[in-house]
Amino acid sequence: MKSIFKSALLSGSALLTASFLSLGSAAAQEAVFAVTAREVGAPSYNPIKATRLNSANSLIFDRLLLQDADQSFHGVLATSWESSPDGMEWTFKLRPGVKFHNGEPFNAKTIQWWVPKFAGTENAYTVSAIDKVEVVDDLTVKFIMKNPDPNLLFNLASSFMGVPEPKSYDALGDKFGVTAAVGTGAFKMESFTVGQQTVLVRNDDYKWGSDLSKNTGPAKIKRITVREIAEDSTAFLELKTGGVDMLFTVPTDFLPRLQAEKAVKVVAIPGVELVYMPINTSVEPFTDIKVREATALAVNQKEILNTLYGGVGAPAKNFLISSLLESKVDPKYDITYSPERAKKLLDEAGWTMGADGIRVKNGAPLQVKLWTQNGTEFKRLTEVIQAQLKAIGMKADITVFDASTINAQYKKKTEHQLAVRSYSWTNADIIDWFFSGKRLGYPNVSMLNDPKAEELNDTAMNKSKTWEERVANFKAYHEYVLSQFAFAPIYEPAQIFVYNSKRLKFPEAIRGTRLTSQSILDVNVAE
Repeated sequence: MKSIFKSALLSGSALLTASFLSLGSAAAQEAVFAVTAREVGAPSYNPIKATRLNSANSLIFDRLLLQDADQSFHGVLATSWESSPDGMEWTFKLRPGVKFHNGEPFNAKTIQWWVPKFAGTENAYTVSAIDKVEVVDDLTVKFIMKNPDPNLLFNLASSFMGVPEPKSYDALGDKFGVTAAVGTGAFKMESFTVGQQTVLVRNDDYKWGSDLSKNTGPAKIKRITVREIAEDSTAFLELKTGGVDMLFTVPTDFLPRLQAEKAVKVVAIPGVELVYMPINTSVEPFTDIKVREATALAVNQKEILNTLYGGVGAPAKNFLISSLLESKVDPKYDITYSPERAKKLLDEAGWTMGADGIRVKNGAPLQVKLWTQNGTEFKRLTEVIQAQLKAIGMKADITVFDASTINAQYKKKTEHQLAVRSYSWTNADIIDWFFSGKRLGYPNVSMLNDPKAEELNDTAMNKSKTWEERVANFKAYHEYVLSQFAFAPIYEPAQIFVYNSKRLKFPEAIRGTRLTSQSILDVNVAE
């Protein structure tokens, strides 16, 4: 990975070093982590119903299995699994001796209760191919399938597949995940203040971590406070002054100063995120595909990579992270910067350039709304996009929303036109999530509701019998969505987190697709 960094916004290395050396107030075996702009505002730790979860979720809830960066699967609550040759049955052996935070046992009956709970939720697709769940014995469960689902293991390893404790889940109803969140994870939720912080205490009975960590439990840290800090500059200052010990994500702007400090360790792992600009296809002027295409082609991905991100990461050219096979589309479908074509398309669509540099059609200017969310990085990126749109004759007015309200605004369906967003996911089914006609408004911010897209979606999601067939079907679906210019790809970040090496001792290797429970189990606090 290239290591070219911009000038930092803050100076004073002596002050920074002194701040890290004056952390005596922090209690031994306690740590403060921070989630930043991309993860702020998750309203609940209910893994079944949530559409947004932050990094603390994996510390509270275990999944049946986890996925490593090499795409291999590793058991947590399951010890082994196998599929019948026709893909119509899956049998899972469960780990013995596992208990929930409240002392209730985890067993096959838990899974039989759990799977049907997804019905009617936004996450129902994860188990939609399962017809019924049979209990073979206390530690063996069998899934009888409606149809083969080659993606089942990935679904079961996703962040929304944490297993909650049945009795407390049913008793608390919608309050589960807010007033209490009972799982089998390495930490118990002591308190949760939405949009502010989560306090976690060690599960001393935990001893069933996966082989992705050296320590299978209990965790070495006794208590973790996970703070939510919406402004990236504030998060940096908190790390600088000792208010937090680790940032789960770090904007590239702050890397040069962090790299220069001996007390700070910067870690980069392969990225699983993509930044993009959805285009609302249901409102003017974007009902015209020529205007959508022109808008998408106005985004200069390479300029953004080099000027905003110092060359760290990669320019995005379609909707999937580049490590996925389904991202390898026919190059003619990739969306890349082409200002002259963008201008020609707007000319063809009847938008003529005005004297003030803004195009006009039928006496109305080409003026649109461009939404973004709080956070220094989002704001700066949106301002760059605004300037790039201006270069083709489009005036974009920026509105900044906090992370907890912007999704409600999208659900109004006709209020938004353009937005700057990001997602973090490692599977092609994210295309279904953000472009399915079943989810208009949010998460389908683009409001794409196209019969051919729906047909290709159904084939990819429900009619693939093997993994190879699934890849081909999702590639076809991906290419069609690209052809409709329902979004503009922008940037594929690397995953970067930083920690105070005077306070925390991390393992040399970070396993998994992102920094979650399997690595935190191996983290120690310096005495």
